Amino acid sequence: MKKILITGATGYVGRRLKDTLLDRPDISIRLLVRNKKKLRAFVLDKVEIVEGDTYDKVILRKALEGIDIAYYMIHSMGSGANFEDLDRISAENFREACIESGVKRVIYLGGLGEKGTASKHLLSRIETGEVLSARPDKLQVIWFRCGIIIGSGSASFEILRNLVEKLPIMVTPKWVDTLSQPISIQDALDYLIAAIDLETQKSIIVDIGVDHPISFRDMIKETAKAMGFRRVIIPIPVLTPRLSSYWVILFTPVPYHIVAPLIEGLKSETLVLSNYAPRYFPNIKPIGIREAVKAAIDEMVNDQVISRWCDSSAREVCDITGHDNTATAILRDKRRFFFDDISPENIFKSFTSIGGDFGWFTYNILWRIRGYIDKIMGGPGLNRGRRRSSGNLRVGDAIDFWKVADVRENERLLLFSQMKQFGKAWLEFNIEGGTLVQTAHYYPQGFLGRVYWFFLTPFHSMIFGSLGKKIIEHARYLESQENNK
Repeated sequence: MKKILITGATGYVGRRLKDTLLDRPDISIRLLVRNKKKLRAFVLDKVEIVEGDTYDKVILRKALEGIDIAYYMIHSMGSGANFEDLDRISAENFREACIESGVKRVIYLGGLGEKGTASKHLLSRIETGEVLSARPDKLQVIWFRCGIIIGSGSASFEILRNLVEKLPIMVTPKWVDTLSQPISIQDALDYLIAAIDLETQKSIIVDIGVDHPISFRDMIKETAKAMGFRRVIIPIPVLTPRLSSYWVILFTPVPYHIVAPLIEGLKSETLVLSNYAPRYFPNIKPIGIREAVKAAIDEMVNDQVISRWCDSSAREVCDITGHDNTATAILRDKRRFFFDDISPENIFKSFTSIGGDFGWFTYNILWRIRGYIDKIMGGPGLNRGRRRSSGNLRVGDAIDFWKVADVRENERLLLFSQMKQFGKAWLEFNIEGGTLVQTAHYYPQGFLGRVYWFFLTPFHSMIFGSLGKKIIEHARYLESQENNK
């Protein structure tokens, strides 16, 4: 039995990779994650867990002990101005720890592009592959390079889908005609998994993507066709990457610090430069862009989105480590609502359905206004939405401008606020016997933090006073639906 380590197992690609490999009886899986609470309970029972990151060499040695094959699914995009340095240090640490531990193969997913023309983000992905591959006599590396990943929840697809849905006429940069070769998330996973059993003794670089290059303009058109729309695209020469990024964040759920490097990367061609994919993986035939979009939309319609771009732990927009404790809060709005005639299970289903397309039960216009303000200030706003339309939450999931910091079946939901504000805030729901306890916690930062809280107190009184009642009303509706079956 092969022992496999997956890093980045709570990220967009890593989570799907992990879920797929769980079904293979011939491998044993270990995960290196920053926060094991972001894993579902059924996963914890099937894998080994090492909690930590690649900057801790002791943790790395522990994670790699006895491992045959290691997946390197880590990048620092969105982690600040020094993300290239972080990527380099992480890759060097990982390479040396793999050699020391006797790892036979590393599988890495990076980006397409050429060093001479690549954006800073793409260049860092290329350099990461070079660092991992720098000692071929000691460590074999299967380095996959791909362009835009098309799949439900990917940052690139969320941008494409939202622009197509919301803008009948699009004003775009002149480099909208830059060529790329995107790939569906399922095809990318097929390559990553096939690399486990690949029979080769040398390190190789495998470029993967659709068979024929496509411009971003045509990618928008193909996405529109797959979604049943017709869209007009008008490229203009004065739209810079920065202006384009600000334009994109107004209409999509992806924040500026992730949008900006993606938009910058569109200036560079990301093309397949080798024929190694069909040579080494002849059984994998990548599907076209329209089929990939349809598959992504089907996952969304059927509520089967496994992972989203905001699952990963890059910066505060994704990370919730250490935010599951409300003890530091000094201001609270605590309310109790009785539901003796309703099952706790339906109360739990009710308050775990909030946000996203479902809305917030009451005063949705005020929630939307706060979301617009947050978006203008650089926060995630409400249009980040949520992975599923109802229930089945996990730690780390986004719910509009909140993150799930803790969830316990039929007992508790704790949301940590990521909206722009003068302090830290949580919204908590607890089931205590026949009572729903709803608490807004706040830790103000300085004088402005206290002013902010007291300024919003009248709105809190309206919203939170009604929210608990509406949650119970919806739970009563759910119960009646069950009784009428």
